[in-house]
Amino acid sequence: MNGDEPRAYEASAAQAIARWRACLGSVHVDDASAAQARYGACTTGVARRIAAALRPGSRDEVPAVVAIARECGVPLYPISTGRNWGYGTALPAVDDCAVLDLSRLAAIRAVDAQLGLFELEPGVTQASLAEYLRAHDLPFMVPTTGAGPDASLLGNVLERGYGITPIADHFAALMRIEAVLPDGRLYAPALSGIGAGLADHAFKWGLGPYLDGLFTQSNFGVVTAVTLALARRPERIEAFYFAVPDADSLQPALLAVRSVLQELGAVAGSVNLMNRHRVLAMTAPYDAARTGADGLLTEDAVADLGRRYRVDPWMGMGALYGPREVVAAARRLVRRRLAGVARRVVFMTATRARLLQRLSTRVLGATHGTSTMLARIGASLDILEGRPNRVAHGLLYWRRAGEVNLTEMPDPIKEGCGLIWYAPLVPFKPEIVAAYVERCSAVLRAHGMEPLVTLSTLSERCLDSSVPILFDARKIDEVDRAHRCYDALVEAGRALGVAPYRLHVGAMGRFVGREEVFWDVVGRLKQALDPDDILSPGRYAPRIRDRRRDRPS
Repeated sequence: MNGDEPRAYEASAAQAIARWRACLGSVHVDDASAAQARYGACTTGVARRIAAALRPGSRDEVPAVVAIARECGVPLYPISTGRNWGYGTALPAVDDCAVLDLSRLAAIRAVDAQLGLFELEPGVTQASLAEYLRAHDLPFMVPTTGAGPDASLLGNVLERGYGITPIADHFAALMRIEAVLPDGRLYAPALSGIGAGLADHAFKWGLGPYLDGLFTQSNFGVVTAVTLALARRPERIEAFYFAVPDADSLQPALLAVRSVLQELGAVAGSVNLMNRHRVLAMTAPYDAARTGADGLLTEDAVADLGRRYRVDPWMGMGALYGPREVVAAARRLVRRRLAGVARRVVFMTATRARLLQRLSTRVLGATHGTSTMLARIGASLDILEGRPNRVAHGLLYWRRAGEVNLTEMPDPIKEGCGLIWYAPLVPFKPEIVAAYVERCSAVLRAHGMEPLVTLSTLSERCLDSSVPILFDARKIDEVDRAHRCYDALVEAGRALGVAPYRLHVGAMGRFVGREEVFWDVVGRLKQALDPDDILSPGRYAPRIRDRRRDRPS
């Protein structure tokens, strides 16, 4: 802003806040200082000026909120629950937006329980859906993720997130979207408009051009509801765990996993492979006394911890879903494919894991490596079976002294936990994966970051790797180092044909401003739907003002 622009904007924001308070009630609208205190901190260390914050209580209030924003010229940044840790938490992509917190919109509607179709509002969390399904005795699974019980399901779907339950690709489970457009109109697919309401929820692609996908990873509307097709809980769920004994065995293990996915199809869910560092970050306390000159755990320390907690250089986990006899046949195939490339192939059900954990704790004690490993298996089985938990949250506190109570909702922001996720797509070619792992680990170490690497199968053709960059968000030098590390990872990945599938709010500007036909089309759509750039400016789309500035006169 220049000249009188800041004063004019402050006057517009004050006018908008007064009108929003009249519309929603003063308690549900924060001015700039209150909004900054409530929403302004982020695990990425990125900072933004926030103009206001508002929390509507129903879908019906959203069009009026959007209209006020448009008339006053104050951009809105919609969030679901604001727990997008590692990607932006609740922060807008640019300064001077009002946060539109949709967490009070938390209704769950069974469109058709027999068909497994459920409509969810933005504030519906993994925990609230799990409780709904339990209370109504419905045989479906929550599409769980490591984000935990308090995270929004709608937010994850709109980022095209994934998990390890039977429908691993959460966008694949998305059947229908409702959204408020920048001009205040309500968007719904065409079939609803001609009276085919149930078909509209049951058939993803609808009638005419498929537009619902435009509202994912974009800023074309305020999504107020999605319909998800939930996976039905199968007769049997059986997890399998395996160890990859050394780095040289990683490529053969990847080939075996790819073969399992190709042959078993939907019977096998997503398979996760974690390096030793990543598993220890969820299992063992950080041993700061055994770090080297670079501030990282020494190789000997990591090896010793691996022996104590029975963690090999790579650990794999997957699940089989289906009728009992189908799972039994699939178990035999998994054993055959992993034979010779993995060791300690173990199959486990939740009932057996709980029994073994109780026995181990009684005999060996809760802190013994075997007891810890069984506790980790039990927690992972909960997620595989669609029961959300906070087991992954311990990662945020790994390098900190003391314990974190994961039975309660953690507040990593208040405690200054720094986290940025680097989440690239890696073609499922073992030689590419191995090169990626080697280069990624080298970049992390060069920037003083423990190399924590996970590989998750999205299909038999593509993997996603999730790499947490951990730092102290209260220290400017560590924030700077973390962002330099992220940038270096992006560049190193690009040389291998590997790139992120989603971005944190501080990185979006470097990607969407590229002079490519794709981003030009995105910009034209944004110009047509939101010429005033009122909704989430800068989020996965070029800024309207930048397009105007660059346009030849």
